[in-house]
Amino acid sequence: MKSIIVKTLLVISTALLTSCAMLRGYMKEGMNGPDIFSFETCEYDTIAKGGQSFTFPVAKKQAEWVDTLHFYNYPPNCVNMTFTEAVAPKSKTQGVLIIHNDSIVYERYWGDFSAERMATIFSVSKSITSLLCGIAVDDGYIESIDDPVTKYLPELKGRDPRWERLTIRHLLDMRSGLDFEEDYNFSVKDMKNLNAMARLNYGHNLMKQIRNMKFRREPGTEEHYDSMTSAILGVVIERASGKRYADYLSEKVWQPLQMESVAFVNIDSRKHDVAHAFGGITLIIKDLAKIGRLYLNKGMWEGQRIVSEEWIIQSTKYDLRNNGYHFNWYNLSYNGFPKAKYPGYFALGLYGQVLYVNPYKNLIIVRIGNGNRGCAYLPALFEKLSNVWIE
Repeated sequence: MKSIIVKTLLVISTALLTSCAMLRGYMKEGMNGPDIFSFETCEYDTIAKGGQSFTFPVAKKQAEWVDTLHFYNYPPNCVNMTFTEAVAPKSKTQGVLIIHNDSIVYERYWGDFSAERMATIFSVSKSITSLLCGIAVDDGYIESIDDPVTKYLPELKGRDPRWERLTIRHLLDMRSGLDFEEDYNFSVKDMKNLNAMARLNYGHNLMKQIRNMKFRREPGTEEHYDSMTSAILGVVIERASGKRYADYLSEKVWQPLQMESVAFVNIDSRKHDVAHAFGGITLIIKDLAKIGRLYLNKGMWEGQRIVSEEWIIQSTKYDLRNNGYHFNWYNLSYNGFPKAKYPGYFALGLYGQVLYVNPYKNLIIVRIGNGNRGCAYLPALFEKLSNVWIE
């Protein structure tokens, strides 16, 4: 016990000496870090909704069989499990929504969570930022995703020649080459990486952090996941469009998709007002499902083109290149799973926030949770469910 106390005090004291952002994060979130409701203590912009709301109808025939059919195997701990056994309760699942043929066929909530309660979706935000980037291309604000980022962030010129070789495509495919590690380990050894993550999440001047970034390798040479890359993409979209991230997302997505609720996006500070495009979106579960419906319909919404079909294809086509990660969307080859007979694609966030879409089965599955300590790898669970789906 004494060694644990000493170690904890050492980590905290080091944080005090190295980063005000780390101290802010520790004071706000504690040792366990943020959860899906942490937005309540953050600065954020509001993503306004329109005057009308689209509501998914509830199917007369519910998919009750998913709670009784034993279909999921993920040795050694998940063997011959039903959907409910695999997804909850140890995994801290808060809500699951399944939409088939445009109707709700399964909807369950645990604890005090509900369809109306807002939750932060963490890195699923990256996939929504990718959508907004595609819209900016369609609108002509971004001439080409092969443009260098310095075309939109000219203040980065002259800092390192690699900035002028870093393209928007590199940002979308996580091939930036930036020296940034996605590290959440609260230990002395990982203090440098954690400090950078804390500044990204709790710092008050995101552009200052971006300007001071270093490169680890040449842009485009390696796929390496990190949130800083998507943070830069968000700034590029704001600069190119001349609009605040929240306003542009409201205009082009929230209002035309007839979202049921406003949403929020965390910002660095009121003074600088740079959106956390990498992981700061907070919304309700059914509005997240509408993003899935948009992708399922190849960029169309109720007869209106929201984003080009080509953008959807580039984002979601099953392709092993770039480790199965394209334009901030995944297929299961990203984690080494073999191709299913009916493969889907998904967006993934911290603690197992998942938006899964399967075009072969016309399925959308959304999971919101405050942890993922169960035995199931959730995207694989959803893919397996899709492939055994009973009409």
